[in-house]
Amino acid sequence: MNSTILKNTVILEPATQVNLKEYLTVGVKSYCEHYLHLWKDEDPTPYISFGLTKEVVERELQDANALNYLIKMNSKTVGILKLVQNCGIDEISDDDALKAEKIYLLKQHSGKGIGKQVLLFIEDIARKRNKKYIWLDAMQKGNPVHFYQKNGYTIKRESEVTLPNVKPEEKAMWILTKSL
Repeated sequence: MNSTILKNTVILEPATQVNLKEYLTVGVKSYCEHYLHLWKDEDPTPYISFGLTKEVVERELQDANALNYLIKMNSKTVGILKLVQNCGIDEISDDDALKAEKIYLLKQHSGKGIGKQVLLFIEDIARKRNKKYIWLDAMQKGNPVHFYQKNGYTIKRESEVTLPNVKPEEKAMWILTKSL
């Protein structure tokens, strides 16, 4: 799989066994920079154990339904992206939907237009796979939900984080969808 260049600055490089350590390092760091406040004692271990360990991502790399990328700018990794190619929600079938499961940028690279470029990439991938919808989860509190809405996503319904040790007042999430 070739790297995809966006706007000549952002490159999405497929995650592989070779760059797995970098994927994990940037993934954990970017997650912690944005989401420690969700966890009791600011300990995100339940989430890291569930989605960002070597064993978990190695399994994802073997799964044809999962697409993992390093987000690079000027040859430096600035974030990670994970997509699930065939992943329906509610009445939307697996065939019709792609899920953006992880879009994490290092804090110092947030607010620079990278996220918007990544969303355009996700739309391109979805269209190439004849998807009718893209969906994702976003915390109800904070700026990401507004970012997604600005980029054409609409709130479908409420959801919540189900992992242990999330602060009760931080569990609330939105499921957002975008029609293509």
